[in-house]
Amino acid sequence: MTSEPFQRARTQEQRTARRTAILGAAAGLLSEAPLSEISLRELARRVGLSKTNVVRYFETREAVFFALLNQTAQDWVDGLPGDLPEAEPVVVMDALARSLSRQPLLCELWSALGTELERNISAEAVRDFKLAHAEVQARLAVLLRVRMPGLKETAARELVAHLILLVAGLWPFANPAPAVAEAVRDPRLAHSRVDFAARLGRALQVTVTGLLALAESDRNA
Repeated sequence: MTSEPFQRARTQEQRTARRTAILGAAAGLLSEAPLSEISLRELARRVGLSKTNVVRYFETREAVFFALLNQTAQDWVDGLPGDLPEAEPVVVMDALARSLSRQPLLCELWSALGTELERNISAEAVRDFKLAHAEVQARLAVLLRVRMPGLKETAARELVAHLILLVAGLWPFANPAPAVAEAVRDPRLAHSRVDFAARLGRALQVTVTGLLALAESDRNA
């Protein structure tokens, strides 16, 4: 928490810096605690502002994390070309899964979409978020088509949609609460342990294989 006295941001540069500071504080808190335990009050305290001043930039706690999700997804897609080889689709999917396993913040936020983030937020704010997020998804779909030329545009967009749903479903099971993590160390519960990268890679391989097979079937119909 900063010890400097609060000063209102008066220029666009200052407002951008303030928003960046709030998002940085949110990312830091999320690395320490589940999103459900992070309050707007704690976020404001971490960045050195009052709740009222945070709300000048983001209407609710959920809006902060929506914005952080978009920023994190954009940064990941920006760097993704270096993680994806030019190879067979199943190899590309395995590399995609491993890349995501190195993005815990993005995975945590995607897993919170339906349960946490799409609550306590205005329709206008949700619309703005989803439109911005759709642009990130479109960029990812284009990149996947470059790596897998046999994938048509609609199939690439469908693959991205499945990717987000798979991450949202798998991430919590791969990162359970401490008591659950301790329990599944029992050899009898080995089947309950979830290796995120391996399970996601396998699910994506099955998905892309199915999408390519459907495309081939449509061409031969």
